[in-house]
Amino acid sequence: MSDADPRRAIPRTDVLLAEPRLSAAIERLGTDAVRSAITTAQARARRGEIAPTDVADVAVASLPARASSLTPVLNATGVVVHTNIGRAPLSDAALQAVVDAAGYVDVELDLITGSRGRRGAGVLGALREAVPAAGDVLVVNNGAAALVLATTALAAGRDVVVSRGEMVEIGDGFRLPDLIASTGASLREVGTTNRTHQRDYLEAVGPDTGCILKVHPSNFRVDGFVASVGVDELADVRRPDGSVVPVVADIGSGLLVRDPALPDEPDAASSLRSGATLVTASGDKLLGGPQAGLILGEAGVVERLRRHPLARAVRVDKLTLAALEATLRGPVTPVTASLHLTADQLRPRTDRLAEVLGRQVVAVVGRVGGGGAPGVPLPGWAVEVPVGVVQRLRRPSGDDPVVLARVEDGHGLIDLRCVPPERDADVERALLAVLAGAGTPPPP
Repeated sequence: MSDADPRRAIPRTDVLLAEPRLSAAIERLGTDAVRSAITTAQARARRGEIAPTDVADVAVASLPARASSLTPVLNATGVVVHTNIGRAPLSDAALQAVVDAAGYVDVELDLITGSRGRRGAGVLGALREAVPAAGDVLVVNNGAAALVLATTALAAGRDVVVSRGEMVEIGDGFRLPDLIASTGASLREVGTTNRTHQRDYLEAVGPDTGCILKVHPSNFRVDGFVASVGVDELADVRRPDGSVVPVVADIGSGLLVRDPALPDEPDAASSLRSGATLVTASGDKLLGGPQAGLILGEAGVVERLRRHPLARAVRVDKLTLAALEATLRGPVTPVTASLHLTADQLRPRTDRLAEVLGRQVVAVVGRVGGGGAPGVPLPGWAVEVPVGVVQRLRRPSGDDPVVLARVEDGHGLIDLRCVPPERDADVERALLAVLAGAGTPPPP
């Protein structure tokens, strides 16, 4: 390489690492990510693709915007609890609680005595206050873990009696029979797909029965010639020796108390009052909190679960404990707010967006999502756009946000139900940018 070779002007790595913009990025992204961006830009300069003077700018431009590969999304689908984009968005109170808990916190320490304290005492107290019918409560890392812990502690090596109409498959192909089998329990199926009676349970219960499982089929509905058995009809079912069989009610979606807007959705408080021994549910669906498994029920049985060796394996972390407590004690969650938005409340925002874009407003029906209240419609309005626009919104350029919309009957729909009103301008900006380039085909 001669002295006149322009490649000699390529800045050294140590010089670039000290460049203010790149040194600041190290604090945000780490040295390895910044060094990789620098070496890639230097290689491009050596190949003559960029000028040596542009190496720092190119390295800065190539750095990821976030330390995580997860991309924030604006939910314009009209599906409130959308599993593929993280289910429930946290409230501002829960977000602040996560930040506060990110450092050292007294998660398992009594600051008064300096001795070991009960893990997550604050969130357990908040959950008991929310559902006074619960003798005790426990929080684990997700709804499936709550069900597995309950059936393992009550029925490992024994029978779990369940209706054939409740043998559900949950997300990503996980099936209830497989989940229960993993606990070491045996499923004793009763009734038929469409009709199960109390006598079916009574005939199936024997000395080897560990528990009766009631599963709310929250992600589908069976109508017509159907019959099922309520928790109240099972609460006093006994084994041949006269002992009461525990009833585990998996309500799934995490509704703690009855909501008139969701009349057919079971809630924890009602299930416990009906006689359920334990209720299991998710924290990141209708409750609107972080991913967590909630267990509520008789104090002695909950303590039995708490002491089971499996409980440590499904223990919840401090960030989840903080977010869940703030969700229980804090303001209305985004999920609750979105569920209760009326079509009349949504219309002015939708009209404004349609006017800016020069598009039409159409009536739509949103959904609860997340396996909750499958038959409950959420009437609203949406802005109609070409399907290609929906595809481009998922892969924007520049600083435009990612907007996830939906396609229905060949039409793209922008539904603002789950978009915070203060983010309407961001949706508008992203749509204007995409519509401006709508003459070109979407990226492959």
